[in-house]
Amino acid sequence: MSTFTIFLALIVVVAFLLVVVIMVQNPKGGGLSSSFGGGGTQQLGGVKKTTDFLDKSTWTLATLMLALILLSNVAINRGSGTVDSKALDTEATTQPVVPATPAAPAPTNNAETEPASE
Repeated sequence: MSTFTIFLALIVVVAFLLVVVIMVQNPKGGGLSSSFGGGGTQQLGGVKKTTDFLDKSTWTLATLMLALILLSNVAINRGSGTVDSKALDTEATTQPVVPATPAAPAPTNNAETEPASE
């Protein structure tokens, strides 16, 4: 199993967890709309702690996902450094040499060698 495959699996798991954490959050919790006078602070102690945990876990998972994506770029197998384009490769653009094959002998139509069929 390559390193890139491990990074890819971790990115998928973190993305799934990030979706779950975002979906669990209460959409009526305010966010930016509470800052502009729409919300208010009507949360009890336990609910406030849950909101803090979900907020921190969202930022942590998002940061982890970004770091995994950037690190996975290092793990991509780039090959041996050869030219990937056939148009830029000078050996591939030259015409291939076709081997000379002897031509098949042409049938001869000699009337002298064939007996008459009359």
